[in-house]
Amino acid sequence: MSKTQQITDAIVEQGILPLYFNPSEEISVDVLRAIYKAGIKAVEYTNRGEAALSNFKKMVEVRNAEMPGILLGVGTIKNMQQANDYLAAGADFLVSPGFVKDVADYAVANDIFYAPGCMTPTEIIAAENAGLKFIKLFPGNMLGTEFLTTIKDIFPKLLFMPTGGVDTTKENIESWYKAGVCAVGMGSKLISKKLMEAKDYATMESETKKVLETIASIKK
Repeated sequence: MSKTQQITDAIVEQGILPLYFNPSEEISVDVLRAIYKAGIKAVEYTNRGEAALSNFKKMVEVRNAEMPGILLGVGTIKNMQQANDYLAAGADFLVSPGFVKDVADYAVANDIFYAPGCMTPTEIIAAENAGLKFIKLFPGNMLGTEFLTTIKDIFPKLLFMPTGGVDTTKENIESWYKAGVCAVGMGSKLISKKLMEAKDYATMESETKKVLETIASIKK
């Protein structure tokens, strides 16, 4: 099985891709531990600040030592330089807020999972023509479930994951699944700034468990 397929399967099975960033290396690692304990097998760390790359290297190191089996991806990849930096640091997969053609071409040629952020049918077609199969609908809350319901039939071979404003409630997650998503990307609604500031890892773990249980019940 290709590496791309393996990561696709892991995210689809999990039904959620948690994503976060924190300028503190310690907090970044501790959040990872908390969601790993909750049962998360794939996570996106966002390339949002000066410390992101060095934090990510530390996270890979700790993952290799303590958390076998969790896939560490990196988000907010906007160019090939960033992609190279993170792949060299041990990233398992790449995610972007938009569609970056050279990253897409490189990923497809080298069997690297890459989820581009798309907001229009034109962008989705560009991603599909580049050979990508997994689309991040971004920003999810702006597009809404009706957008996906309307366009889904045009793209029968693609998988869609909304990110941005997806809520932890059963109603919200279920409405996206009914529209035809394969997973939901979840950032601040799950791993909030408030929880990180309070270093409340117990709540992070229990909330993440709850969301995983909610998704499992929806998929039944």
